Amino acid sequence: MPRSSTRKPAVPPRRRRRTPAAASPPHPIVGAHQSIAGGFTKAVERALETGCDCLQVFTRNINRWDVAPLDPEQAADFRAAVKAAGLRMVIAHDSYLINPAAADDTLRNKSIAGLVVELERAEALGIPWVVAHPGAAGEQPLDVAVARAADGIAAALAATRRLAAGVLIETTAGQGTCLGADFGEIGAMLARIDAAPGLRHRVGVCLDTCHVFAAGYPLAPQAALDETLRRFDAEIGLDRLVAIHANDSKKDLGSRVDRHEAIGKGKIGRAAFGLLVNHPRLRGIPLFLETPKEDAQGVMTPAQDRVNLGVLRRLAKPGRSA
Repeated sequence: MPRSSTRKPAVPPRRRRRTPAAASPPHPIVGAHQSIAGGFTKAVERALETGCDCLQVFTRNINRWDVAPLDPEQAADFRAAVKAAGLRMVIAHDSYLINPAAADDTLRNKSIAGLVVELERAEALGIPWVVAHPGAAGEQPLDVAVARAADGIAAALAATRRLAAGVLIETTAGQGTCLGADFGEIGAMLARIDAAPGLRHRVGVCLDTCHVFAAGYPLAPQAALDETLRRFDAEIGLDRLVAIHANDSKKDLGSRVDRHEAIGKGKIGRAAFGLLVNHPRLRGIPLFLETPKEDAQGVMTPAQDRVNLGVLRRLAKPGRSA
């Protein structure tokens, strides 16, 4: 089970998410991460080709610190393509190099500056949210690392107050010393960020199904999923949940190993995703695939996204409003 962590201080009562109108489409909002290889608009083309309702992208090379300036014309073309495609939501994911919790001040400052760049690029592309991992503690005490992660994210948000784009802290599997495997850690980060004036509306959460499962939170049967969501609500708040990464897991419950699998092909299983896409407390929250795109021969193909999106849609019960 997840490790014990810093408890979230008391905060004012939260406003509950409204239940969407019954006229909403009778299927979940589902999409996938798509490559921007060949240009940003290519990601939109790939989303349309695979039947996505929503889209996640990287806005840069995630394996390098340096990044070329964003071409304003390319950004405008992307915004126009997204609008023409009718995508319900587009989010970005930040570079895996970024670690706002780092004990080393040079790396931490570089990470904060990197997150600022991610927010600026998202804003230019018309993307409202950047999904970010909270970082790794290294040899720091847990409470110190949680505070440094929160303060680092808050610093990036404060440096970009003029922007609308915000940060979604992602739940993690807890490999090594990675933060965010315990809901209490993310709750403590949010409470610390919320304490800074004017930042609360620009920070939320992205729940990754593979990660929370690997961290020890069960997603089936129904009673277990209900309890996991109850704990999420108590320690984070379901009103802060903006997006879901829909990934099955190659590894077992509580393994703390982050290995994504196709929907229904891993340890989470098809039945659990059926519960997820039909759960009333998750209604209206878009699901983004980060599942493998390779076929049996190891060849990258859009067919894999179409298969996984189809599974999620077929699992939705008739009349389930998105």
